[in-house]
Amino acid sequence: MTDISTQQIDLFLNALWAESGLTDNTLAAYGSDLKIFANWLKNKTVVEVEEADIAEFMASRYKLGIGSRSSARFLSSLRRFYGYLHREGLLTSDPTLLIEAPRIGRTLPESLSEKDVDLLLDAPEITDALGFRDKAMLELLYATGLRVSELISLKFEQVSFRQGFVRVMGKGNKERLVPVGEQAMEWLEQYMAGMREDILAGRQSDCLFVTKRGSGMTRQAFWYLVKRYAKKVGIEKHLSPHTLRHAFATHLLNHGADLRVVQLLLGHSDLSTTQIYTHIAQERLQQLHQKFHPRG
Repeated sequence: MTDISTQQIDLFLNALWAESGLTDNTLAAYGSDLKIFANWLKNKTVVEVEEADIAEFMASRYKLGIGSRSSARFLSSLRRFYGYLHREGLLTSDPTLLIEAPRIGRTLPESLSEKDVDLLLDAPEITDALGFRDKAMLELLYATGLRVSELISLKFEQVSFRQGFVRVMGKGNKERLVPVGEQAMEWLEQYMAGMREDILAGRQSDCLFVTKRGSGMTRQAFWYLVKRYAKKVGIEKHLSPHTLRHAFATHLLNHGADLRVVQLLLGHSDLSTTQIYTHIAQERLQQLHQKFHPRG
């Protein structure tokens, strides 16, 4: 990768942070994509790229067996980058403009049944301080539909125990208030009443959910816990760190929640992102059909 390419990628990421307020994880993903492309160019700089270069690069990824979803995301990174270079006057035209994105189907998120959720939430051993913390985290995650990154980064001041809300800073630095159910709040209060101090063992931390090191938990560590507890109770479905978030949305819709309310709770900026959950809320749809259709 040339020095010019490195400089232009860094300037783009700085501009992206300033204009859009994207998270560190999102910026890192953009940076990773662009560096892979710049290294593929070898001695050619990113400002010397033509449409044929983009097309050849995308074709090379296809030959490597890289999936259409990953390639589509990669092309999205390149489009945003070259749109920026074009606006800044560094290019006379955008080389990504006529490149077609790979066609991808919209993947339905894997969800758990309400019975599975009950099993998962009851899996931690609550006689142990760490197990009690895990129980409180799982209960809060299912009760609120938070992203895992939002859950593990929660601080004291973001929780209103009296009003039953958590204040969350989501994607794009957008703040939202999310209600917490009584059951989850009770587990959280009990965790705060003693178990958290047992884990800290005299250390100080602003993080709500802490580890024995006195720091907050990583996404990878929490994901490991979810998989371990799922295995413990015999849940064999393919899980992801957002499995409980998906279950939160699906179960709300199954019980008749309004789609726009679910959108607000999840922190989706676009309703179409939330609408994907309507495709997996089959129980509710079938019940409505049986109840109201004359031949149901």
